[in-house]
Amino acid sequence: MYAWVAAGMALVGLACAPDSVSAAPRKREPWRAIHLGLTASGVPVLERAIETDLAPMGVNVIVVEVNYSFQFQSHPELRGPDPISKARARELADVCREHGIRLIPQLNCLGHQSWGTHTAPLLTQYPQFDETPDVPKDNKGIYCRSWCPLHPDVNPIVFALIDELIDAFRADAFHVGMDEVFLIGSDQCPRCRGKNPAELFAKAVNDLHKHLVGQRKVTMLMWGDRLLDDKTMGYGEWESSRNGTAPAIDAVPKDIIMCDWHYDKRDSYPSVRYFQEKGFRVCPAGWNKVDAVEALIDGSKPGATPKMLGYMATLWGVPADKVATYEPLRAAMRKLGAGDPQYWAKQQ
Repeated sequence: MYAWVAAGMALVGLACAPDSVSAAPRKREPWRAIHLGLTASGVPVLERAIETDLAPMGVNVIVVEVNYSFQFQSHPELRGPDPISKARARELADVCREHGIRLIPQLNCLGHQSWGTHTAPLLTQYPQFDETPDVPKDNKGIYCRSWCPLHPDVNPIVFALIDELIDAFRADAFHVGMDEVFLIGSDQCPRCRGKNPAELFAKAVNDLHKHLVGQRKVTMLMWGDRLLDDKTMGYGEWESSRNGTAPAIDAVPKDIIMCDWHYDKRDSYPSVRYFQEKGFRVCPAGWNKVDAVEALIDGSKPGATPKMLGYMATLWGVPADKVATYEPLRAAMRKLGAGDPQYWAKQQ
C-alpha cells in the first residue's frame, strides 16, 4: 500500500490485556477507524485533532504506526527518529480513552524494513537478520527489505519491542503490518533458500500470533494482501500476491483481524467477503480518492456477516495537522452516518 506514497456489525470475542485501559467501540458499534504514522512531534497535534474533530466526526479506532519511532528501553539501539516516550504514549492513550477511542499501536513486521535508500534500525543494527544480505546498502533494485522469518534470534528482539509498545499505549490490540512482503524465500538467505513462501509467511504470522494472542492476550491485526491470490482476486501484485504467499491463509489463526486495503475504485471487492468466508473478521481500508472510498464502503456490504467490522481510513502522507480536514476521511465518516450532527452542521 506504500506503493502509492500506506457495514460493520458485532465486535466478536476480542481479547483484552489485563492491564489495558484502552477504550473499544461499544458492543455492536461498527469500527470507524483511521490509520496514520506517528512520531513524537505528531502526538500533541493528534491529541488536539481527537478532541476538536476526530471524536466529534465519529472516529472510534485509531491505529498509530509507530515502527521504530519509540524510546525503546529493551533495545535503545533500535530507536528511530523523533521517538515517542512511554509517558507521551500513555498521555495519548488517556486522551483516546476519554473520547471512547480504541488506540492500537503498530510495528511493521517481516517486510517494510527499508524505504527508498533508508534501511530501518533493525536491519541496520542486526544485518544478520536480512533476508537479502547481498542487496546493496542503498537498496537499489528492491522495493523494501524483509527480515528472515527463520533466523532464531529475530523474534526475541522484535517481541521485546512489541511488548514495550503494548504497555506504553495501554493497548488491547496490536497491528503487525506484514503488507507487500515481496522478499521472502530468497536465494540469498541460507535458511529460507528453496523453501515454500506460503509456509515461511505462515510461520511469521503464527509466531507473532502466539506471542500477541497466546502470551500477551491482545488482539492481532494485519494487512491482508499477502493472503490473497491475484489469480483469483485480480487486484494486481500490490493488493494481492503473485509470489506464492496466498496459501498461508489456510495455515494461520482465524481470530486475526484482516485489514483489507484497496485504494482504487472497482466494480467489486471480492476479498472482503472472502476473508469472512474463511472465518476472519475484516476491516476494509481505503485511502485518498473519495469515489474509491465510497465504492469500497458500498462494495463491502453485499454478503456482510457479523465478521465485517466497519471501515478504516488510511492517511498515508497526510500531516498530523491536516488529518481532520482530509476530505476522503470526512467523506467516509459522512457516508457511514457517523459523528455528532451538530459537528457536521458547523462544517457547512
